[in-house]
Amino acid sequence: METNRTLGRSGIEVSALGFGCWAIGGEWQNTDGQPLGWGKVDDDESVRAVQRAVDLGVTFFDTADTYGTGHSERVLGRALGKRRADVVIATKWGNVFDEETRTLTGHDDSPQYVRRALAASLKRLGTDHIDLYQLHISDAEPERAAELRDVCEELVGEGLIRAYAWSTDDPARAAVFARGEHCAAVQHAANVLQDAPEMFALCEESGLASINRSPLAMGLLTGKQAAGRALEAGDIRNTPPAWLPGFKQDAGADADWIARVDALRDILTSDGRTPAQGALAWLWARSARTVPIPGFRSVEQAEQNAGAMEKGPLTAGQLAEIDQFLQR
Repeated sequence: METNRTLGRSGIEVSALGFGCWAIGGEWQNTDGQPLGWGKVDDDESVRAVQRAVDLGVTFFDTADTYGTGHSERVLGRALGKRRADVVIATKWGNVFDEETRTLTGHDDSPQYVRRALAASLKRLGTDHIDLYQLHISDAEPERAAELRDVCEELVGEGLIRAYAWSTDDPARAAVFARGEHCAAVQHAANVLQDAPEMFALCEESGLASINRSPLAMGLLTGKQAAGRALEAGDIRNTPPAWLPGFKQDAGADADWIARVDALRDILTSDGRTPAQGALAWLWARSARTVPIPGFRSVEQAEQNAGAMEKGPLTAGQLAEIDQFLQR
């Protein structure tokens, strides 16, 4: 398979697989004490995992200012160091947080806030530009989004960012950003259990990259989750918010979702793949514009995810078989 893909119309080349840096931000919460991270992390292991990923050909790293309330950006910046020029960094803005208490305190969709957020991200990442800057308020008003798109165009002109995108699951909203000359992508949820046909169609029509968050369905597609087994207290999946399907309060993975994963296991593990590698292979087969961004917390996970690139996409026949199984 082509190991590189282009971010939409930007001409920015990235590896076909990106790494999502939410988990390496560590623990953080909202004002109600609801966990928003994936539990405890070892920063040194995170650094080793990022560096190993780069060694294995991964050149795209996606983070957000709010992950671990700034911590993910700091760890990523530290891990990349002098290799910053060899990779493409995506981060996000729109959330407001308190770094001392590691708490998400709200949102700010004002045009004025974009520059303040960007300056803070550049400092934490230790860089002078962001390659892909993404709006992180999925349900922002389209009129306001159009203003923010114009601010992003100014930032491109000033050399502070190279391109921009919106992280949203609403194709109509994504289309507002798509009208901007330097909009390069839309980041949206997509995996073998949660297809996103309208979003894939928009990316095709508008010449955008499709950056896929939750490519492993928050870990369900790794084959390592068991129904009824609670996760650690600081893990968002243990007290899942309404937008996070497939998990139950204090009870781990949902048995129905696990049954679906089990039904697909033979196809996903074809050609010696792990279930996670098969899930990534589905996304590459689904569209030539996809760049999945699985999360990671260890060198072992980094190696397994990166190993999916050697195996390439599933076949059209396997895609059809999966649709049949899932009655799509």
